[in-house]
Amino acid sequence: MGFRFPRVSHAKKLIQRSFSSSKDVPKGYLAVYIGENRMKRFVIPVAYLNQPSFQELLSQAEEEFGFDHPMGALTIPCTEDAFIHLISGFNA
Repeated sequence: MGFRFPRVSHAKKLIQRSFSSSKDVPKGYLAVYIGENRMKRFVIPVAYLNQPSFQELLSQAEEEFGFDHPMGALTIPCTEDAFIHLISGFNA
């Protein structure tokens, strides 16, 4: 008997859509790069920007990268698992 975590799996499906360029990001979403060494691109709802825990993560990103984002999108220095865990509690 296995356990299912619908919020986590829903969050993964939501953010792991494959969008190849900024033109492919739907209205109301933004692209972010997550990772410490190897960056992975995710597309997330803009509404996540209002979440206090996400704002804290953005503050950490600002400290590490400033406003110069070499990947061309917002870069957040955390592990993919930590990011998915964080956003799995958000209601988009």
